[in-house]
Amino acid sequence: MNYSEDDLIPLSALQHLIFCERQCALIHVEQVWVENLFTAEGRIMHDRVDTGNRESRGKIRIEYGMPLRSLRIGLIGKADVVEFHLLKEKWQPFPVEYKRGKPKKDNCDKVQLCAQALCLEEMLNIEIPKGALFYGKTRRRQDVLFDKKLRQETEKAAKQVHELISSGKTPKPVYAKKCESCSFVGLCLPKTIEKNRSVNHYLQKAITE
Repeated sequence: MNYSEDDLIPLSALQHLIFCERQCALIHVEQVWVENLFTAEGRIMHDRVDTGNRESRGKIRIEYGMPLRSLRIGLIGKADVVEFHLLKEKWQPFPVEYKRGKPKKDNCDKVQLCAQALCLEEMLNIEIPKGALFYGKTRRRQDVLFDKKLRQETEKAAKQVHELISSGKTPKPVYAKKCESCSFVGLCLPKTIEKNRSVNHYLQKAITE
């Protein structure tokens, strides 16, 4: 069953979900946004490529800020860059996502890129085997293969983000090292809230005993 136009969720929500479910809910359920140096740098980088223009370089055509949509997995957004490579007289799409930092340990960036590929496949009725992530800190591309495992992870994340947003509930915080680089740390207060929760649990346990 396909999603309706009104039920489509921003592609970026997948990255937010995998990074932190609470952050995802704060942004997409509670409609809160907090900017810091890292998010500002990322926004500036995306603004530079999100122009909606196009250009050609020999056997490569480049589309900037290309609109994307998938009714099957319920996502909508834009691709930073989609290169079309001329292979055997056919134009093969190759999505490229720009990130300000460096490659991450989790798959949040890869899932977001794979979701772009799934949208393009649905829109253009063509299989897309791979794309790339460009990281501003390393100034290098990282090729990403859209294999079966990554596709399954991406579709699972799309389903989870729909369920999370439909629930209207924001998960409680769980502190991790990555919280320190999150722009929401001052609003989320993961250390404080998690600590208070532990104290309440201790008091409730003491009373029952």
